Order: sequence, then structure tokens, then C-alpha cells
Amino acid sequence: MQFHYKASETSGKLIEGDLDAGSPGEVLEWMVQRSLKPISIKVAGVGAEKIMKGRFSAKITIEDQVFLTKYLALMLKVGTDLFKAIDILVLDFNKPAMKALLLEMKDALGKGQPFYTTFARHPQHFSPVFVNLIKAGESSGTLEEVLNKLSVDLEKQWELRNKIKGSLVYPFILVILSLVVLFLMVSLALPQIAETFTSGALEPPLFSRIVFAIGFFFRDYMVLLIFSFISMGVGTWIFLKSVTGKRFVSRLIGKTPVVKEVIRKIALQRFASTLSSLIRSGTPILEALETTAESAGIGELKDALIRIAREGLTKGLTVGEAFRKEPYFPRVVVNLVAISEQSGHLEEVLDTLSDFYESEIDASIKTLVSFLEPALLVVIGGVVGLVAVAVIVPIYQLVGQV
Repeated sequence: MQFHYKASETSGKLIEGDLDAGSPGEVLEWMVQRSLKPISIKVAGVGAEKIMKGRFSAKITIEDQVFLTKYLALMLKVGTDLFKAIDILVLDFNKPAMKALLLEMKDALGKGQPFYTTFARHPQHFSPVFVNLIKAGESSGTLEEVLNKLSVDLEKQWELRNKIKGSLVYPFILVILSLVVLFLMVSLALPQIAETFTSGALEPPLFSRIVFAIGFFFRDYMVLLIFSFISMGVGTWIFLKSVTGKRFVSRLIGKTPVVKEVIRKIALQRFASTLSSLIRSGTPILEALETTAESAGIGELKDALIRIAREGLTKGLTVGEAFRKEPYFPRVVVNLVAISEQSGHLEEVLDTLSDFYESEIDASIKTLVSFLEPALLVVIGGVVGLVAVAVIVPIYQLVGQV
């Protein structure tokens, strides 16, 4: 692949040219070896834009965003300008997607475009909240503070996500291993036991015959069943990734008692944290509510925030009055928002609410896991018990005839 580069020599002379390389990182290494300061790197030739877009096929994770915002904030704090900060970060990142992003960012700045526009061009990686916070910080001259707050908020999201994943690892492994053991038991062990009873003169009871028939079916069609399970798994995964699937899961979660509360608390924590950050950055309240609604993730919360903005504030209601009309929010949230609006400390109270729900989420996850584990064990034990009963009853019959 050919890249067109621009760089400056130690004397300050600008040079540019084309270089064959496998990635922008190789071009950067070539420049460093020749003591050149990179200005821009672009894919040369026809279809360059498409190729560069392909550099973003790898997902930019929340860890990447934490690293990016934290170090940009640190470099701005010590007086490094954005161009120099991006130069340094380009050399620090090994991930092609991040290198491409930083190079695009530098190229945009070189053309006089605002800093936030690069992030706005990649909505698959950066949320509307992220973009709006950068935009507000850039326009108000508080980019360093915004980047620092963003890094803290993203780090909290990352820790919360890891905490949830970590809590669900054991139940997930338990389910998978139990299903595998049950499948092997029903398809391999059960048919051999069943043949002992069905081949003789003894006729097992109806319940045992049904269980034995299931075992024979699993044994005779094992390959077909394995293929069907894999196909169902892939189909389910594709369905859950679709808009319809996400809505279905959202409705299902909304009707599951324990899980529903955990999801609601996560949504409220994200709402409080996001709205607080937007207000603190100077974003107008209407725009802040609309942006928070976009990143809500929960349909009920999104609709409630949109109604507060469009049917409440635009019609002259105060923030507290508009929140009181929405049953989705707990009374404590509504009352605190109303009081903080009057005192002029809305963002501080929202920060407190965010911290409160963060601790509540931790407790709720522990409750959810403590509920899931025994529930799964009961279900699995019940299935194993049914198989055991189906085998034991004919044994008692056989012993009784002897």
C-alpha cells in the first residue's frame, strides 16, 4: 500500500512524498529513523478514502477512549499543544484504528476544522455525549477539564461493565457446563440404561418410557441436534444484534423482576452522570437532555427525557416540574432535581446521584448473582432428578418381581 506523507526536518524544512508500507505505523517508524517530524499521513491513489475507512474496522474500545482522553488532558495540562500531543500519542498507540484516528484528527486540525469533528465522523465508536462534550469544551476553552472529566466517566463505565461481566462469568460457565453434561448424559448414558429395561419383559411406567424415548432420540440424531443447536445459537446471536432483537430483549428484561431493577439503576446512573457532565461543560439544558436521551439505551428513559425537553421545558415548565410529570424517575430523584435547580447546583446533585446509583448497582448485582446461582442449580438438579427417577422406578419394579 502506498502512503503520501508530509513531514518536517530538524531544520524546519517541509518535505513530502510517497512511501510503500503496510500501515501508517510503518511510515511513522520510517520517519522516526530519519529524525522527521510527522505532519500527516494519507493513503495515496484511487480508493484511498475507502482504505483509510477500513482502518476503523477494528473497534475502538472504551479502554482506548480512556487512554486517549486521559493523556490528551495530561498533555494539555503541562502546556503541550494539540498537534504535539497527537504526535506523541501516534507513536504510543500500536492499534491501527487508533493511529488512523489520530492522523485523521491531526489532518482535520491542519485544515482548520474543529477538534470534535473527527470524533463526530465516527459515531460507531464515539457517542453523541462524547462528541458534544468535546465540542462544548473546545468552544468554551475548557477542553482540558472536559477531557479529564471524560476520562474519569469512561473509566467508571469501564469498571462497571467489567464488574457486571465478572459477576456473570460463574453463572454463565455453570449453565454451559451443565448443559453439556446433561446432553452427554441423555444422549450417551441414558440410552444404554434404557435398553436394559426395554429389551426385557419388564414394561417401565409411562413416565420412564417418555424419558427413555428422549434419550434414544438424542442418541439417534446427535449430529443433527448438535448442528441445530449451533444454528440456533448463531441465529439467536444475529437476532439479538438486530433492532427488533434489542427491543425484544429490552421488553423481556423490563418484565424480569430482579434484572429489571438492576437495568433501571444502571440507566439512572448513566443518566445522572451524562447530564451532569453536559451541564458542567456549558451545554444548554434542552440540548443536554436531548443528547442524554440519545445515549440512554433504555426506551422508557429516552422517551421520558424527550418529553421533559420538548413537552415540559419548551412550554415554560421548570426542570423540577417537568421531571415530576414522568413516573419513570423515583421520587427521590425528582425531589433532588427540583431542589438543586432552585439552589443552582444541579450538576453537583446529579454527580451525587450518579455515585449513589453506582453503589446501588454493585449491591443489586450481588443480589442478582445470589438469586441466579441457586435458581440455576435448582433447575439443573430438577432435570437430573427427573432422569434419575425415570431410571430408579423400573429398577424397583424389577426388584419387586424377583
